[in-house]
Amino acid sequence: MPAADAELGTSVGTTGAAPAPAPASLKQPPAERAVSVLWSFGKCLGALLPVYLAGYYGFSISVVLFGLLIYMGWKHGRQEKVTRLKSAMYLLDNEIEFTTAKVLRSKRDLPPLDVEKVEWLNKVCLHQAWPFVGQYLEKLLVETIAPAIRASSIHLQTLSFTKVNIGEKAPKVVGVKAHTEQDKRQVMLDLYLSYAGDVEVNVEIKKYFCKAGVKGIQLHGKLRVILEPLIGDVPLVGAITMFFIRRPKLDINWTGLTNLLDIPGLNAISDTMIMDAIASHLVLPNRLTVPLVADLHVAQLRSPLPRGVVRIHLLEAEDLTAKDTVIKGLIDGKSDPYAVLRVGTQIFTSHHVDSNLNPQWREMFEVIVHEVPGQELEVEVFDKDPDQDDFLGRVKLDLDIVKKARVVDDWFNLRDVPSGSIHLRLEWLSLLSSADRLSEVIQKNQNLTSKTAEPPSAAILAVYLDQAFELPMRKGNKDPSPMVQLSIQDTTKESKTCYGTNNPVWEDAFTFFIQDPHKQDIDIQVKDDDRALSLGNLTIPLTRVLAAPELTMDQWFHLENSSSASRIYVKIVLRGVLRIHLVEAQNLIAKDNFMGGMVKGKSDPYVKIRVAGITFRSHTIKENLNPTWNELYELPGQEIQFELFDKDIDQDDFLGRCILQYQSLQSYQNKVVPSAAVLFVYVERAHGLPLKKSGKEPKVGAEIILKGVSHKTKVCERSTSPRWDEAFHYLIRDPRDETLTVKLSHSWGQALGSLTLPLREVLAEPGLVLDRWLSLDGALPESQILLRATLKVLTICCVFFLRCSMCACEQCPVCDLFCTESLVTTSQVKLTLGYSTEENRLFITVHSCRALAACSKDGADPYVSFILLPDKKGTTKRRTATKKRDLNPEFNERFDFDLSLEESTQRKLDLSVKNSVSFMSRERELIGKVLQLDLNQIDLKTGVTQW
Repeated sequence: MPAADAELGTSVGTTGAAPAPAPASLKQPPAERAVSVLWSFGKCLGALLPVYLAGYYGFSISVVLFGLLIYMGWKHGRQEKVTRLKSAMYLLDNEIEFTTAKVLRSKRDLPPLDVEKVEWLNKVCLHQAWPFVGQYLEKLLVETIAPAIRASSIHLQTLSFTKVNIGEKAPKVVGVKAHTEQDKRQVMLDLYLSYAGDVEVNVEIKKYFCKAGVKGIQLHGKLRVILEPLIGDVPLVGAITMFFIRRPKLDINWTGLTNLLDIPGLNAISDTMIMDAIASHLVLPNRLTVPLVADLHVAQLRSPLPRGVVRIHLLEAEDLTAKDTVIKGLIDGKSDPYAVLRVGTQIFTSHHVDSNLNPQWREMFEVIVHEVPGQELEVEVFDKDPDQDDFLGRVKLDLDIVKKARVVDDWFNLRDVPSGSIHLRLEWLSLLSSADRLSEVIQKNQNLTSKTAEPPSAAILAVYLDQAFELPMRKGNKDPSPMVQLSIQDTTKESKTCYGTNNPVWEDAFTFFIQDPHKQDIDIQVKDDDRALSLGNLTIPLTRVLAAPELTMDQWFHLENSSSASRIYVKIVLRGVLRIHLVEAQNLIAKDNFMGGMVKGKSDPYVKIRVAGITFRSHTIKENLNPTWNELYELPGQEIQFELFDKDIDQDDFLGRCILQYQSLQSYQNKVVPSAAVLFVYVERAHGLPLKKSGKEPKVGAEIILKGVSHKTKVCERSTSPRWDEAFHYLIRDPRDETLTVKLSHSWGQALGSLTLPLREVLAEPGLVLDRWLSLDGALPESQILLRATLKVLTICCVFFLRCSMCACEQCPVCDLFCTESLVTTSQVKLTLGYSTEENRLFITVHSCRALAACSKDGADPYVSFILLPDKKGTTKRRTATKKRDLNPEFNERFDFDLSLEESTQRKLDLSVKNSVSFMSRERELIGKVLQLDLNQIDLKTGVTQW
């Protein structure tokens, strides 16, 4: 019997034995079958209805064709999106096979080679925890987000999530890269995320019979996670900060009414809007910070100072592709090129050059860099056309390369095109907390020329907009929805809007380029969300920031043209740019000798410059004891270390070192008088204050004034016994001549009493603490205020300095070139000196050293040696263990001496820090020496531990 007949026979036999199951449609109840038929009829009618309406109203057939075209585009786009989602999910499920076979994978989709796989994280953490994450998200959507949406608009009061299913596909970490060369007080990780999820979320608005939803999401990007600050207590990390360095790739599969978003054009717009919403929270410069401990400055972590500024010189290009061809490409034409530069969200466009394949732009741009490594400069070149601009190539450059090189001036080949290259000059500008060299920078910037309208920047200004207090109400006593506009010259930036409050908290950060802070002001306008109603304004000349300590103002400011109690809290930080020119050297030591030193040779010198943990190296000059480099570097830190070496084939010879302390260049140019003490004022509460003239209880605020510096408390609710619990501090030059004034008023208007407290009274108090009720002048007899004033006298601690052995060396060429006595930094040693009366022993503990000078390119092998003079026989001579290659060694060794207290006070400590060297080594032995310390000047019974 043929196979087909056998199968048929088997089927018949089976049918005879038991009746075949009825079709699914026959199982449906009659009502459901009727609804299904009506739905099919309705869809047919809906398809024919546009044709009928077009004919009925006399529309052209082109309208119908246009609608059909839109439908076909929507259908095609939707099918492509579903296919992409299924392919991505299948790819993740079979990652090993696809990676091995290199199918559907391109190099740009793979993480870099230095990224580590973390399959254990995907299997153990993400996959295991994903169902519980789904439960949390479902609860969040239904119980928190849905009520908030319903309350936001009357049209959405019937909104509900009819289905929330996060799906079984968990996000996947394709790889992890750890950045170990960054700040040691933080852990920085880059997570390469890939998510192709079968998430399904349906939303229904019953009032409008509207259903919509999402069925499937793709998200691919690099997420940076920073764990900082590291602390010495559980949970070991103060906060977690997360952000995408670049916009991740997003693809959403819509359902229901939102299917319309898959129409070509609307598809790109919808995805872009959603990506903009994600970028406003999670793409640089925005960050998501989750604090793990209390009392943490979250605003500083969420909006840190930028890493630096890159000055981009877009110079020229050559050999570009000709796009404006004639007769369909038979005759080559020209191009009208222009360039688009991108760094994060910062985008710049050059002017276009007509009909030129070797254009010269000569333009300059400045971009703020928030994260390195990570952020990239992307330059794309286009041909300007009336309809659609043609692509001429692109180049990408990691800005970490610019940071390390300081200056990059090179030609870069354009990618994705047959030919073309572009000439860029990139300069890294570091940020300094000093205005000493600001005038010099401004003068140099004025000498630079550029085709851009604006001159180069001399500094950047970071503005942290924190919060405002007691803003005026809108008409009808309604709460405003305040936002802030910050302007410097022609640049204006806006904060987010805080809805329905007169005490808004923005916690936003803004950055401005400053050309001359001596002539520029920052204008702050607080407005309602309609931008029409002004709630107050403030103008701060940047000269005030220049005069502030560390170029930083961090305080409350009183708003003008507002209510008397309206204040705004702003932190303003100014950072300048400083360059160092490595010019030349003279009279260096000849290291390349011949015949055992009998014939003098030359040296091949080069310089290493260490600034803030970053090392720069000059080029090598062959056989020259008086080299000239003429190289330019930026100074990102406060301490600069120069080292000279002789370039050799085997091991480079050390020629000398110098360390410059940038702070030592500041010589009190503002003629400020150093402070002698710090005053802490804690304003707790008041009692028995007078009523207002109208008989109502006042809204009381306190203003504390000392030497022109004023601080204001919050304004309490109506009460004659207000409570503030606020603290302030002041720097005091001479507490014997200064007076503290406290003024109480109703909403900073009607006076309610005052207090004048000479600081001499605090000096007379035990422990320099005054803590009691004080009567108020100009108020009721029973009116009093409770405050605590604590005075702390500033004193200079005794420091055990190490005298630099290099500056004592007469043959050291580095001292002749760079060093002066006021510029050499001081190495230090930390000691504990004391006398134990119970054991009748003098003890000396050597804890550690810091900032030791290196004796070779490998650093030094330091140890501490000392003796108690006078000691002719050397019985009190001691030394610590040797620490290998450590310029900040930790010893923590204790030495005891059987001496009486009287004998101990007659001794002098002679201490040296030395480098452990071999007998034949040319390295110097002495690193530094403490000048003889007279133990008679130290209270040995109490003991002292100091650097």
